[in-house]
Amino acid sequence: MPEPLLQLSGVHTHIGAYHILHGVDLSVPEGAVTMLLGRNGAGKTTTLRTIMGLWRATQGSVRFRGQPLERLATPDIAAAGIAYVPESMGIFTDLTVKENMVLAARGARHEGELDRARLDWIFGHFPALKTFWLHPAGKLSGGQKQMLAVARAICEPRALLLIDEPSKGLAPAIVQNLVSALRELKAQKTTILLVEQNVMVARTLGDFVAVMDDGRVVHSGRMDALAADAALQQRLLGLSLGAHA
Repeated sequence: MPEPLLQLSGVHTHIGAYHILHGVDLSVPEGAVTMLLGRNGAGKTTTLRTIMGLWRATQGSVRFRGQPLERLATPDIAAAGIAYVPESMGIFTDLTVKENMVLAARGARHEGELDRARLDWIFGHFPALKTFWLHPAGKLSGGQKQMLAVARAICEPRALLLIDEPSKGLAPAIVQNLVSALRELKAQKTTILLVEQNVMVARTLGDFVAVMDDGRVVHSGRMDALAADAALQQRLLGLSLGAHA
């Protein structure tokens, strides 16, 4: 297994009176795609939000490139090279697609300073963004908004992408475009931590997997090993990956 780019050790997170994460140990190898799987309510989204500092770890450590993140503000975590695509997408609906992209690019103050080659690559996978470049993001369809949310995260090279259920509610054709873009990022050795309920996406993209249950990581290993073990899938996830392929 490659060296971890991100390491969570004994992480606990409380949200108000609720104790959500109960000692999460998670290793995200550099240059690979790690799938974070588990039933609804297992703590996957809370884990991503804790990494980004949106919710604070009350115990344990979150280390990125060996440096602690758990006391940093979210903008500082983003500046360190981590991009986050929340399940809620987090786009600015009153701004145009172009304005959303410019805001997401740390090195650009206007459209002319965007990386043109990278933008054309994004348009190749998500052509609707080019079509609606000057339209308010709030007028996009649900699938187009998800495209924009992912495009904002990848408009510049990032060391680590945290993506929460990007294919949820998308039409199959859009899911294929999304998988194609993420596969190319994977080929470029981009490190990705991906929460995903779509079994096809998980099997296609995942190198490694961590399965959560009740606020803990209860299994970690190679994605292909989990995909080949129907009994383990049933025990950990309550489903068969083969039956959902």
